[in-house]
Amino acid sequence: MELYPIKFAPIFKYRLWGGNKLKTYLNKKYDEENIGESWEVSDVKGDETKVLDGFLAGQTLKQLINTYKEDFLGKSVYETFVTNFPILIKFIDAKTPLSIQVHPSNALAKERHNSFGKNEMWYVMEADKDAELIVGFDTDTNKEEYQNHLNEDTILELLHQENVEKGDTFYIPTGRVHAIGAGVLLAEIQQTSDITYRIYDYNRKDNATGKERELHTSQAIDAIDFKYYSNFKTTYKKDVNTSNTLVHSPYFKTNFIKLIGTLEKDYTNLDSFVIYMCVNGTIEITSKNKIYRLNMGETILLPANLNQLKLSSEKGEILEIYL
Repeated sequence: MELYPIKFAPIFKYRLWGGNKLKTYLNKKYDEENIGESWEVSDVKGDETKVLDGFLAGQTLKQLINTYKEDFLGKSVYETFVTNFPILIKFIDAKTPLSIQVHPSNALAKERHNSFGKNEMWYVMEADKDAELIVGFDTDTNKEEYQNHLNEDTILELLHQENVEKGDTFYIPTGRVHAIGAGVLLAEIQQTSDITYRIYDYNRKDNATGKERELHTSQAIDAIDFKYYSNFKTTYKKDVNTSNTLVHSPYFKTNFIKLIGTLEKDYTNLDSFVIYMCVNGTIEITSKNKIYRLNMGETILLPANLNQLKLSSEKGEILEIYL
């Protein structure tokens, strides 16, 4: 039987900072409290997402790769990653701030954890008034100054805090200190890795354990890029019915599509799977004369051998992701 556009059952993650916007804003179905993350497409060991419907229902992402290989991933992607899916797709809801953290580079992650590094990007879907993100430093600094501020509990004085609103986008390369602030709902695209070095956590306790969460002070200091950068936000176009470049990195490429009416897509020369994350409205995907509906907060994966598609929407917005 032929491959088709695939939705996976999300994996919901408790986080002490999680709220309820995944349920109220994105219409996710769960009963737990403090759900901070919805893992939409995951090949992380122990957290492999499973196909939601169709004849492949119940199969994991890993099983699909093992069975369909380059037809699923694309020839070049399969040759590079074999059976390891290279990216992890999430929606994140921060009711309170996430810990201030940093991710290791590919080299450091390979050496310490036998893992990919964790380059990632954020697309803000909704934000409370005056909501902020932390990205990088407000001035050049160094290990000694950083450590002194950490010891004095004044690390926030060094960091760049930026107000955000819907549509704001940030690329977070490995080494960049960062944190999602309270009241922010966003889509996250990242390398397949669950390695985070927690730097500072506001001295708070997790109600689930009654303890403060572990910090990774010594591991983090060797991973941090202490340079100042003049601009952290990504600028991009929002032209209608075209793939507007959002973030193109060595690890994934993401475009923004504002859809009004119909758009024909031809991926014949792409040689990669494609993932759509619906960040506003509803779109319909027509593949081989069958229609698949994608609502805001839903994600769908198009296997590499599905080349000809039609997208339709009265007014929808999606992120288009591939390698």
